[in-house]
Amino acid sequence: MGSQEAMFLDSSQSGLPPAARPQVACYRDGVSGPAYDEMFDPSGAVRPQYAALYASLAELSPEELERRQQACELSFLHQGITFTVYGEKGSNGQGTERIIPTDLLPRIITAAEWARIERGLTQRILALNLFLRDIYTDGRVLKDGIVPREMIFGSKNYRREMRNLPVPHGAYVNVCGSDLVRREDGAFVVLEDNLRVPSGVSYMLANREVVRRAFPEAFRSSGVRAVDHYPQELLATLRSLMPYHDDVSIAVITPGVFNSAYFEHAFIAREMGVELVEGRDLLVNDNVIYARTTSGLKRIDVIYRRIEDDFIDPLAFRSDTILGVPGLFNAYRAGNVMIANALGTGVADDKAVYAYVPALIRYYLSEEPALENVETYLCREPKSLGYVLANLDKLVVKSVGDSGGYGMLVGPHASLAERADFAEKLKANPANYIAQPTIQLSTAPSFVDGEIEPRHVDLRPFILHGEKTTIVPGALTRVALKRGSLVVNSSQGGGSKDTWVLGS
Repeated sequence: MGSQEAMFLDSSQSGLPPAARPQVACYRDGVSGPAYDEMFDPSGAVRPQYAALYASLAELSPEELERRQQACELSFLHQGITFTVYGEKGSNGQGTERIIPTDLLPRIITAAEWARIERGLTQRILALNLFLRDIYTDGRVLKDGIVPREMIFGSKNYRREMRNLPVPHGAYVNVCGSDLVRREDGAFVVLEDNLRVPSGVSYMLANREVVRRAFPEAFRSSGVRAVDHYPQELLATLRSLMPYHDDVSIAVITPGVFNSAYFEHAFIAREMGVELVEGRDLLVNDNVIYARTTSGLKRIDVIYRRIEDDFIDPLAFRSDTILGVPGLFNAYRAGNVMIANALGTGVADDKAVYAYVPALIRYYLSEEPALENVETYLCREPKSLGYVLANLDKLVVKSVGDSGGYGMLVGPHASLAERADFAEKLKANPANYIAQPTIQLSTAPSFVDGEIEPRHVDLRPFILHGEKTTIVPGALTRVALKRGSLVVNSSQGGGSKDTWVLGS
């Protein structure tokens, strides 16, 4: 038995009262491999940042923790904090709507760790915006051979319609949600960048409210930095896209109530105090966008879109969509409306382009990356493809254009038949896939089925970029609630946690 197991099993060592023992006795169950433990160091001692939370847990019985967990879930239920699982058909045939699972216990990050994360993410968003401006104008990065030309022009997310269109502040990406994981050695590394319509910030804010009420003393004594100003920071970022207008009118465009993230769309619009619209609520007249309101037509200057490129305008892109606004792209091209994020940003969060981000930071900023990438094999390269095919049982393989846990193979957890089937997909279209080593995501204490157990987690901070770059000191921590699972997506059985960033 290791020192951490002993700490939980022996209440005299841990300081936990006997009543608390059943909920923590299985803490180390479910940890596979040498995962970094967020709460305990290798000797079994509580890490300093978790001291206040640990002291609070030591005073609570399993029944009291369960009551507080239920209070969190009831709060989410009353607020309608939901997501839709499209793989499960409900009575309406549209998918099953669920309350997003939330874990009572926060994940805690030190001020020093956050400073490094903030520095690294600032580098990434600056470099990625410079890259987007470059590939849609001069193409210098392609001429210099930093990124393969065929990878960019062959990407389904490259929009030729965006060539030579001016973008305010050169800010193609205004909202980014990058996914970070902590390696076995404790270092944070970037798993991927989400640049198109990143979601999850509403869960970050909602988790903060319920967890702060669940552990008020630990929250106060830990000196947790605030995140509730995010909506106003987003509003300021969007306003900065129309610098010459005194009164900028903003709308959030959503695909509608059946979208998996509709709660977030409504939440963000409400918190910013702006219009929430669907495509049918907007019209274009003389290349100007108007929203239909109860008091008449209202001009819209900036659209924060939660719709993918293909569906934004049936006259410019997919003609069979009813989600977008006919003529919107012409209004955008005329400079009468700004769209955040800009169209065509998806080419930069292609999982193959991700492998080149450290090189882009060096190329555009003349700096070394503060955050490393996860080692990545580009299957378009014959040598890498051969290695991936020979090691499918050890790797995670991802489709370059998919997200949400879809289009991927977790080799160590896949059956022989699943790996054989995926190998055929790789051979048929190698350019569509990348592969990465299976990282043992760090584990954080989670309250599951009446016990405190370790669960694997990742981290999604949100970066805002317009006239300036802003990173609110907090993040969405996603947690794999299934024991031993490494898949944190809510659509694949994951949930979320509050993330406390300490002030000192």
